[in-house]
Amino acid sequence: MQEHTLSPEDQLAILTDGVDTVMPQDALLEKLRLGRPLRVKLGVDPTAPDVTLGWAVVFRLLRRFQDLGHTAVLILGDFTALVGDPSGKSETRKRLTAEEVSAYAASCLDMIKDVLSEERLEIRPNSEWLGTMDMHQLLELTSTTTVARLLERDDFAKRFAAQQPISLIEFMYPILQAMDSVAVEADVELGGADQLWNLLMGRQVQVRFGQAPQVAVTVPLLVGTDGSRKMSQSYGNYISIREDPEEIFGKVMSLPDDAMEQWFLLAAGYKEADAARVAGEVRDGTRHPGETKRLLAREVVTIYHGAAAAAAAEATFDRLFKQHEMPDDIDEFPLPASMTSEVFIPALLADAGLVSSNSEGRRMIKQGAVKIDSVRIDVERLGVDEVAGKVIQVGKRRFVRIG
Repeated sequence: MQEHTLSPEDQLAILTDGVDTVMPQDALLEKLRLGRPLRVKLGVDPTAPDVTLGWAVVFRLLRRFQDLGHTAVLILGDFTALVGDPSGKSETRKRLTAEEVSAYAASCLDMIKDVLSEERLEIRPNSEWLGTMDMHQLLELTSTTTVARLLERDDFAKRFAAQQPISLIEFMYPILQAMDSVAVEADVELGGADQLWNLLMGRQVQVRFGQAPQVAVTVPLLVGTDGSRKMSQSYGNYISIREDPEEIFGKVMSLPDDAMEQWFLLAAGYKEADAARVAGEVRDGTRHPGETKRLLAREVVTIYHGAAAAAAAEATFDRLFKQHEMPDDIDEFPLPASMTSEVFIPALLADAGLVSSNSEGRRMIKQGAVKIDSVRIDVERLGVDEVAGKVIQVGKRRFVRIG
């Protein structure tokens, strides 16, 4: 769709379905009535290697703007990532190195391009302007706000009241993010619900630099696979958009039932009315929760891998969980040469990529989550002949055959 094929009012309905906040409320319609492509900014700090389904929610909203003919301006926060976003933090966060940020940026950008259209897309690293500011320019930027205004921010206010340290570099973060809006002359800025204060700071700084203020549009934060906290790589409750279809399908099937309405809306891209209708039918008993979750899992896998992969993932899920069969295609891992007579299972699990560390391997054994040829084990050491040539399983979806 192009911007001239729909009225501003029709565009507004498409762009605001499922969003959390538009501030000021009527300003987005006024921008759409300008009759030109809007410059829609989204800032991304590469602080982790994956793009999660939660992170993809805002990218997919940006894609909606692109599909209506507007310009997506993706700010790659290679400079601000070195500062660290304090949003939602109860303490000063660990700062990343330039090398870490560069590696994360390369990984994330490749995935983001899977969601966005390459048409009407600008990608701008904010080191382009923030990394070249001199002291005079920096002091001029700090004069655009006050300490009192910064302490209006909820997380800063709580830390200040609790006499917890707040570094000056953390105070600088929202001002630097606001400068991004000035640099690219943003009409609209998108973000998660926890970014609203930062987006409004962008409006304030734009006005001080003589620009028309941007409209702030935020999306709800997708709850993670644990059903309680927001999806986050640091919490480990996430699904990457690059995970295998079978892994995505299985993880979605493990969601608590009460998370389904939000996931239909944010992860599967349903309209608000449709997501509410499906959830209502589950509650009144006209839809079976398990079958509805299957639908959700198929929808999510289809978005990132296609309908055929979704159908195959569902068949794999049934084979593993309903028929209790092993998958057809199991990766092989050679038994390490150092394990000549006895096998230390936690280390083997870690070496084979089934767990992240020896300690996690021990924990999984204690939880009864490790099986060899479908037989649960409760010891950490076994003889080579008890392991070689057999299939080790961790949890419900991780398998490897030991060569």
